[in-house]
Amino acid sequence: MKRDVIKQLAAWKGSNRRKPLILRGARQVGKTWILREFGREFADGFVYINFEKEPAYRQFFETTKDVNRILPQLALASGKRITERTLLIFDEIGECPDALNALKYFCEDRPELYVAAAGSLLGLDLANGFPVGKVNLIEMYPMTFPEFLTAIGEDALRDYMEALAVPEAIPEIFFSRLLQRMREYFFVGGMPEAVASWSERQDAGEVDDILQEILFAYERDMGKHPDKNDVPKIHYLWNSVPSQLARENKKFLYSAAKQGARAREYENGLNWLVNADILKKVYAVTRPRLPIDAYDDLSAFKIYMGDIGLLRKKVGVRREIFMDETGIFTEFKGAFTENYVLQGLLPGLSVTPRYWKDARHEVDFLVQWEGEIIPFEVKAGSSIKTTSMKRYAEQYRPRRMVRLSLKNLSFDGEVLNIPLFLLSEWQRLYYF
Repeated sequence: MKRDVIKQLAAWKGSNRRKPLILRGARQVGKTWILREFGREFADGFVYINFEKEPAYRQFFETTKDVNRILPQLALASGKRITERTLLIFDEIGECPDALNALKYFCEDRPELYVAAAGSLLGLDLANGFPVGKVNLIEMYPMTFPEFLTAIGEDALRDYMEALAVPEAIPEIFFSRLLQRMREYFFVGGMPEAVASWSERQDAGEVDDILQEILFAYERDMGKHPDKNDVPKIHYLWNSVPSQLARENKKFLYSAAKQGARAREYENGLNWLVNADILKKVYAVTRPRLPIDAYDDLSAFKIYMGDIGLLRKKVGVRREIFMDETGIFTEFKGAFTENYVLQGLLPGLSVTPRYWKDARHEVDFLVQWEGEIIPFEVKAGSSIKTTSMKRYAEQYRPRRMVRLSLKNLSFDGEVLNIPLFLLSEWQRLYYF
C-alpha cells in the first residue's frame, strides 16, 4: 500500500547532510515493509538484516566497533554486496544494542553509505540517552485518513480533498461519501494489516481479530520493562485507558488506574507506554506562547492511543456504532474524535500539540505552526455552540481559529470550520 512517508525517505536519500536513519514508530505501523519497498529504488538494491530473527548477526557488532571490519562480515554472511548504492537495513535493531551504538560510527567513518534502522521499541532506547546527533530520525505513524482512502481505492475522493483551496461549502454528494468513508476509518483505524484486510474483504470480524492480535503484541511488550516491579503498574495504566477517556474531564488521573495510585509510583510506567509509542501524551499549557513546550503544565495532561482502530477495539465499541448515521459518536464520542484529530495532526507537525484550559474553559488542541499558536476546537457532531473558543479569543486574540466538526466547510471571519474528514488539509485551508 502506498505510504506518504516514502517522500520523507526520498528526501533523506537525497540530502547532502544525510546520516544513518532511525525509522521509529509503534509496532506494526509498517516500518519493515516501507524500508524494504524503499530499498528497491536503490541501484544495488538492499541488504536486510533482522537481529531478532537472525541473532547470529549480533556477534559482528559485539567484537568490534570498526565499521570497515563489520561491513565485509555482513556482506559475506548475507551473500550480498554492500556498496555506496545499497540500502543497508537493520531491523529490530533494539535486539542488538551494539549495532544501535554502531550507527554513530557509520556516521563518522562511512558517511557515504545508506544505513537505515527500525525496531518496535526504539523510542525506549532513544529516551535512554542514545546520541541522536549522529542519526536522522523519521517518525512513522499509522495510516492517515487520506492514505486509507488510497488503500480502499478512493483515489478520486482523495484527489478532490487535496484540490480544495478555499473554504467553500462541499456539495452534499461528496460530503456524504467522505463522511461514510470516515466512519469506516473510525472502525478500521490506520494499522496497515487491518486496512489491507478491510480493502480486500471488508470483513469486520477479521479486522477485529487483527486489531486484537496487535493489542496482545503490545501487552507482550509490556513484560519487557527492565524493572520488573513496574510491569504490573504498566498493565494497570494500560487497562485504565477506557475509563480515563470515558470521563467528561479527560485529564489523566493515576488514581483511575488503581485506587490510591500516585504519580511518583506510576510515572515511570506511564513514560514507558509513551516512549514505546503505545500511548500519546498531550500536556496542558499555562499560556499559548512560543515555543509552546516551554509553557507545559507537567501536572496536567491527557493520554490518547496511537491509532483510533486500536482504541475502538480496546474500548470494545461495535462496528454498528460507526456505520449508523445517528450513532457514529454516541459512545466515547469526545474521546474518539479527539484521538482521530491528534492522530491526523501528528504526521505534519514537528512539535506535539498541547491543550489550553483555565478554571472553566478548555480548548482541545493548540498547534505550533509557522510561528503561530493555532487553537483547534473539536466537535463530535454538528452542534458548534461553545464558550471556550470565545474566552480564548478574548484573552489571546489569535489571528484565526479552527473548528473541526461535522458541519460543512466555512469561514465566518474568525473561525475556520473544517469537516473532520478534511483534517489532513487544514494547513492549506488555514492559509487560503
